[in-house]
Amino acid sequence: MTRLSEYLLPTEKQPPADAEALSHKLMVRAGLVRQLGAGMWTWLPAGWRVHQRVVQIIREEMDAIGAQEMLMPVLQPAEPWRKTGRIEIEELFKLTDRKGSELVLAMTHEEAVTTHVAQIVRSYRDLPLILYHFQVKERDEPRPRAGVLRTREFVMKDAYSFDRDQAGMEESYALHVRAYDRMMTRTGLRFYRVQGDVGMMGGLGAHEYMAPCAAGEDEVVLGGADGDRYAANMDLARNSPDVERVGDTYFRAGEQLTVEPAIEIANIFKLGTRYSLALGASYLDQAGAEEPVWMACFGIGPARIVAAAVEQFSDEHGISWPKALAPFAVHLVSLGKGGTPEREAADLVYATLLAGGLDVLYDDRDRGPGEKFADAELLGCPLRLTVGRKSLQDGEIEVQVRRGRQSAAPLALNAQPAELIRAVDELWRSLP
Repeated sequence: MTRLSEYLLPTEKQPPADAEALSHKLMVRAGLVRQLGAGMWTWLPAGWRVHQRVVQIIREEMDAIGAQEMLMPVLQPAEPWRKTGRIEIEELFKLTDRKGSELVLAMTHEEAVTTHVAQIVRSYRDLPLILYHFQVKERDEPRPRAGVLRTREFVMKDAYSFDRDQAGMEESYALHVRAYDRMMTRTGLRFYRVQGDVGMMGGLGAHEYMAPCAAGEDEVVLGGADGDRYAANMDLARNSPDVERVGDTYFRAGEQLTVEPAIEIANIFKLGTRYSLALGASYLDQAGAEEPVWMACFGIGPARIVAAAVEQFSDEHGISWPKALAPFAVHLVSLGKGGTPEREAADLVYATLLAGGLDVLYDDRDRGPGEKFADAELLGCPLRLTVGRKSLQDGEIEVQVRRGRQSAAPLALNAQPAELIRAVDELWRSLP
């Protein structure tokens, strides 16, 4: 039951004083998140619904390629990180327990998952293998900023593929590329898959998924046509022998490239044997010879996808969610106070939609129409249905599509339940 009279949705008229990114401003104003400390954010009920819609899309596409979900600890022994040489990463939280044992708070899970695979995998028959989890990550971020875009604690889905050789790793990598393309398409975001740096992860190659928007702190360099398309992050483009820089302009094969700000929402890496050699992950091949496991890893940030959607799909009135991510499909607004005929009519519509399995947020508060409409536009559910005195007079439910704030054909107030549900469902299916 999601009645606003009982639901925690603390909307605000003004954004936080320190907010610069549009997503920071709107996610706080819409009651989706609240800050606890520098780089530490709490997801409130409506915000968590959006976050979990992203998680579900990711989970479905990972399961579809045969990946197996698990869960690994955030708190980890320091020794595996020392073996891989990553213990010195400045952003890695390090601590000791009461016995003096050295520990870390994981910012990613290559060390943990490779340690397990080293203990479990014995034969070529155990490979290939894809493991993934959704887990909190900790990062000693020096300059947290932009709301949930750059934080010290966040949830990430990270997946790891384990193969017998480089050819197998390449196949697993290509499998994930297709899965990630489907994930991005399903979220409704505009995105680019670009060549990226391996950075602290190491390995043989990487790609980043970028969502273009003005608030993006990364830049992508783009050019070419389908047959010779070029897309890379700025760092890679600057170091590419194929790219020439003249002032602030970049060229490739005589073509001027475009530069666009973007949010990095996912990153995938061909790790090779970097972690398996350091942590002893090997297997016996068909001839009985010991060989190192070949690995790749695949990260994606649900919070960054949420923020990118806010950046890409909002207007001066608030958020306008793609339907795949919206906290609710329908925002039902009653303009009548308790005990009035119009409230009773709205209650009946709410009960009908719930019984039909529709995801509805019902504004049954005793507030003025202006405040209710402002909150509805701020939260940005794809469809708004309004029932008031005029509805009783005309026998119609007012309909507004949030994207573009366009009115749609009204629905019959006294329609049979199945007819009303079908009409709302058809409207929903037509939305972006």
